[in-house]
Amino acid sequence: MNTTEIVNSLRQQGVDIWVENETLNIRSPKGVITQDIQAQLVAHKSEILEFLRCDRNLNSSSLVPLAQGLSLQTIGRLIGEVGDELNPEFKQPIIDPKLMAQRLTVTFRPLQKGYKNTEVIKFRAELEHKFHDYGVKVTPWEQATKEFSYDIKIPFINLKQSIKTRVVKTGVNAVIDVDRPPSVRSRAETFAAEKLYQLYSRFILKDRKISVSGIARLIGWAEECAAKYVEDPTNTQIIILTDLDQEFVNSQTPYQQKIKIGLNTLIRTFSEIVIGVSDSQFSILNMNLSDSVFSRNEIDNFVLKSLIPKVYVPILPLPLSKFKLGKFNPQESIYAKNLIALSNHLADTNLFPPGSKLSEVIKRQSHRDIVNVIVNGRTGVSYGFVAYAEPPHYIGEIEITETNWDSLDPVAGFLIDQVRQNATGRRYLKTKIGAEYKFKQIPDIWILSARSGSNKTNLSLENDILRIGLTNRLLLELPQKVDPQIVDVKPSYDVYVMLAISLSAALYTPELIKNGAPIVHFHGYPVFDWFKPNEYCVGVHNPSVPCGTYESGVFNFLGIASLAKQQVKNHALVSLVEPDHGTNFIAHDLGYLVERLKTGCADGQIELGGKHFASLKAKVGKDEI
Repeated sequence: MNTTEIVNSLRQQGVDIWVENETLNIRSPKGVITQDIQAQLVAHKSEILEFLRCDRNLNSSSLVPLAQGLSLQTIGRLIGEVGDELNPEFKQPIIDPKLMAQRLTVTFRPLQKGYKNTEVIKFRAELEHKFHDYGVKVTPWEQATKEFSYDIKIPFINLKQSIKTRVVKTGVNAVIDVDRPPSVRSRAETFAAEKLYQLYSRFILKDRKISVSGIARLIGWAEECAAKYVEDPTNTQIIILTDLDQEFVNSQTPYQQKIKIGLNTLIRTFSEIVIGVSDSQFSILNMNLSDSVFSRNEIDNFVLKSLIPKVYVPILPLPLSKFKLGKFNPQESIYAKNLIALSNHLADTNLFPPGSKLSEVIKRQSHRDIVNVIVNGRTGVSYGFVAYAEPPHYIGEIEITETNWDSLDPVAGFLIDQVRQNATGRRYLKTKIGAEYKFKQIPDIWILSARSGSNKTNLSLENDILRIGLTNRLLLELPQKVDPQIVDVKPSYDVYVMLAISLSAALYTPELIKNGAPIVHFHGYPVFDWFKPNEYCVGVHNPSVPCGTYESGVFNFLGIASLAKQQVKNHALVSLVEPDHGTNFIAHDLGYLVERLKTGCADGQIELGGKHFASLKAKVGKDEI
């Protein structure tokens, strides 16, 4: 186990472990600290001390109240990190890239002999220097890897082959490598390895699922890519440095074409992040399919606000185990029907490109099986989301006095000066709106959302609509007539974002959501001049965390909450910008949102890709969340 796993395992078993006066202190229930654990603590003592010092600093920062009078810990709990029992692995939200950097460990794979791409070599050296400057731990390759050997059995001929290699340790967050074109020999070995894997999968595994590391062992001997050296692909991302793809970053290239280029690049390099480099510019690409371009002199800001957040927060879907599952009848929901109407109206905008089936995009079965494990069984990817929030659900008084607040009880897992509950279990929040503190009931939130991978502009009422709830835990209701064992029905990657926007709107801009509200996201931006009075844009200067992540949900919550200080009572529309990704919109009315988006597209003021982001960055104040 690595340091994080050791500490988390002990905490889950009721062990208190902390640093005091530079000494490691442990208070444990009887029988938990075995001889094996004692040996691990001794062997990893210095790493554990360093981890706990950093953890103490980061946790204390998450408890500091923000402008709304809420801590990041409280916001994180509110938007979905809750359950019937408190999650012992609850991750404190970190939204400051400088703090993210302190938690990261990366390594650079040594360059191959004869590598001569001078621009990539120069950028690689700059990148390593900037990582050091921001506090990222850069571990030499030999220290970041360990020897690893395993046996594979070749079916039918009963041949056993022993493989020896080095693998990157689980605690390393990213491996930085360069693009390595395959040789004739490696192509032949890859072809042979893939055929052997197909036979093994069909006749030995009989199509049973195995772990990512298990698949890697079967094909890794023939791979040239850095992914073959990774012990746990769910914890370690691959970052590839290569030549800048001029077609991909060209603003005239249609976004549909950029999707194909981007997916093919990520799959060809088998990496999570690709940085394209030229003598004057560089770009960053991940599964958000951003076409962001930076000048070489912007590397400081790029590393801090774009690359570090992407390494700290990998793109992973919420597993179904996070939700309490149920069923609902879409035919009986007016908001499900509103979502269908929204979907149909948006078809003309071309803001929601059709999705891609993974089986069509990823040609190798072994690679498809690896991705299948990582994306939790999803069979396709699509770009953007459409959702419809129901009116917030309240029981009892929506707002109470300070006197009533003082009589409420604490809530487990929350700070007592921020969240309390009454005798019936309804929770109330103390939050700052303008110059005053208000005491508001935390409503139950329900949204209707298109399932992951669906065609966002041609939804089926019976098969494509999910109902997602946020009470004191996450809830997921599937359509009554859909069998999830047969049909791929999984929630969007953006669950945290949709719930955070809806909850924050209920608390801080209630007129925006009191009758329900349409919410959409697409991978593009409006130009600044598109906005009308009573329409607001926030988030432009945020760190670019990937889509749908926990941290992305926190940023969207704060974006809506920041509007409360403006004392505006009639928000018509709010645009929540996510750099290197796209834009979320929430509006008070379906017809209003559709008309505004259609007009913006017709006038060329809204487009997919990053073409209009520069105008927002130049004109939206940096004091915005």
